[in-house]
Amino acid sequence: MFNRRKVMQLTAGALAGGFAPAQASPLGDLAAGLGRALRVLVPDGSQANVRSVIDNFEAAHGYKVEMIVSDLDDINATLMLEAMLPDLGIDVALPATFGIPDLSEAGAILPLDHFAAEQGISSPGGIGDRFDDRLWGFQTDGDVYLMFYNRDMLEDPQHGAHYADTTGTPLAIPQTWEELDRQMAFFHRPEQGRFGGCLYRTASYAAWEWWARLHARGGMPFDDDCRADFANDAGVGTLEAMIAASQHQTGAELGMFDNWKRYDRGDIYADIGWGGTQKALHQTGAKMRGRVANGPLPGGEAGALSYFNWGWSYVVARHCNAPALAYEFCDFAVSKGPSADAVAAVDGYFDPFRPEHYDDPRIIEVYGASFLKEHRKAMARPIPDLYIGRRQEYWDSLTMWLLRTLEGHVDPATALRNVADRWDSITERASPEQQRARWHALRATYPQV
Repeated sequence: MFNRRKVMQLTAGALAGGFAPAQASPLGDLAAGLGRALRVLVPDGSQANVRSVIDNFEAAHGYKVEMIVSDLDDINATLMLEAMLPDLGIDVALPATFGIPDLSEAGAILPLDHFAAEQGISSPGGIGDRFDDRLWGFQTDGDVYLMFYNRDMLEDPQHGAHYADTTGTPLAIPQTWEELDRQMAFFHRPEQGRFGGCLYRTASYAAWEWWARLHARGGMPFDDDCRADFANDAGVGTLEAMIAASQHQTGAELGMFDNWKRYDRGDIYADIGWGGTQKALHQTGAKMRGRVANGPLPGGEAGALSYFNWGWSYVVARHCNAPALAYEFCDFAVSKGPSADAVAAVDGYFDPFRPEHYDDPRIIEVYGASFLKEHRKAMARPIPDLYIGRRQEYWDSLTMWLLRTLEGHVDPATALRNVADRWDSITERASPEQQRARWHALRATYPQV
């Protein structure tokens, strides 16, 4: 739950510190009207990434920047509240990219396309930074889902022979969800201290898995008229598969950071995650360092699927008194050199998002070459998250009914009918014509298969 006091406690030192812009700032008139350091709201865990950007920006431009830290699950709500009660004085923020439609529709952030046009930049931004034909953010974190497999189990000759005898298929990195589920069931032997998977069964995270599995089955969230289109065989089958897979998990109730710690114990076959997962497992001292086989997110009959489901984007807050200066900071942060420095920060969780990142020796050292190979392929053509207006309303109802079903309180068909009814109600209240246009625009970003 959002806790305004928690944010204030985290930022009190910075706001009381009296940081002042350097007198010789070459940014000149861009800083007029601000009269203080530029304030950047960042998600907890990304301080090292943003500190690198701030240090580079101050050195290059002579203008001071201070950091305000929010819980990573609350940062979008913090920014939304700041639009109504601007007591933190936020100028730039790093919300989760999936929140940009709701933040822009609420007027919590400013559009950036006019600044981009002035700079001669034709198409900046990432997969979720454009909404309603306008630019709202600059992607700074390549958060595509990837898989992690215990190499000791995967490459063990005895396991391989037994698996082949049992299933009639070789034991190899799964390309489909069906194969992943079969492998997790094979390895799940709690009585022997071995577990099949550590896939999340928590709010939002469970919905992300359902979204990926649904698309792998050929399903879509809406039909052409933007009516919910998943209370059918594809949607119900997806949820039934998740329920079955839940029988072969451990630690599924854990949050992100605890999930990484649990998987690092080395007794679990499969985990799902992002570049941050890889950084945690590849760091010096990690038990799983050198023991992870990286793989793509499973897909359907056509093979592996890629899904961009999170990420952070630089945006300019609604009440910023120097939006041109804030834009300069955002543009600087995602440029070639500063962005590479940020991604290379060992203690932060920004992942590669520019082509040159994959050839940077520092980034290769932090992530490992095998992971970066899979990550680069996944970033090339991912399916998007639900980047349309009222996204959080849609997602909250989906999450609620998925969790109730996974906990055994309701059957899959009933749950998804309830979600579909709720989604159609949200669409009606938001304007069916507008939502239909937004869905068609989003669908056009899907990779061609």
